[in-house]
Amino acid sequence: MTSRFIATLASIGACLFAGTATAADIYSPVAPETQQVTTESGWTFSFAPYFWAAGLSGDIEQFGLPAVDVDASFSDVFDHLDFAAMAIAEARNGPYSIFGDAMYIKLSGEGGTPRGVLAEDVELSTETFAGTLGAGYAIYEDSAARLDIVGGVRVWSVKSELSFQGGALDGVSRTDDATWVDGIAGFRGTYSFTPEIYMTGWGLVGAGGADLDWDVAAAIGYRFSDTVSALAGYRALGVDYSNDGFVFDVVEQGPILGLVVRF
Repeated sequence: MTSRFIATLASIGACLFAGTATAADIYSPVAPETQQVTTESGWTFSFAPYFWAAGLSGDIEQFGLPAVDVDASFSDVFDHLDFAAMAIAEARNGPYSIFGDAMYIKLSGEGGTPRGVLAEDVELSTETFAGTLGAGYAIYEDSAARLDIVGGVRVWSVKSELSFQGGALDGVSRTDDATWVDGIAGFRGTYSFTPEIYMTGWGLVGAGGADLDWDVAAAIGYRFSDTVSALAGYRALGVDYSNDGFVFDVVEQGPILGLVVRF
């Protein structure tokens, strides 16, 4: 077993997140008021499951091992994927909005040790959760565009379990985890080129448990109807967290695909 093998698998738990980042994290590209479905109370709602094909690069340190430089493509992540779920929800009333983003991913990997004395095989499983809750206010809005200023909190939780089979360490397992909260703030907006085609994007930055937490993205969307639209774009998220030997200093980036349902 090498430190690179362990750190690389552990880092995979960060891919496809953030994240979230929030972004979290992914902002629901709700259209201007003329395109929304509005309730009698004045509230509009949207729900957006999405997929983020993110690769990861940076430094990871867990289990008391030295920090390892990691450069994992999305295909590397997908090879170890057990389960993933990502979705956001938003409620809006006039210039005010409330949004939430939740992302969960579980990955695992197994490999043999060089000599098989202490253990014949080692397995690493990683679970990562990133959740964001925030609020926004539209500082500019017309029939085609809207720009919101937003702020909120993002919770990160990363848990890794290392298990040994065979050899002197047969049946031994060890867990290393970290949970932290960051405050985030920034802008997000949308602009309609036509009644069907629009552009959306966001830029967020923050800190707290992490020294730095940032997230930027841009996407093009297409409205199939007043209630359903799809989007495709690109997103990059970075976080720099370190505490008591647990280091998570990474940048995640890749294309995003999403489906937005308004009701």
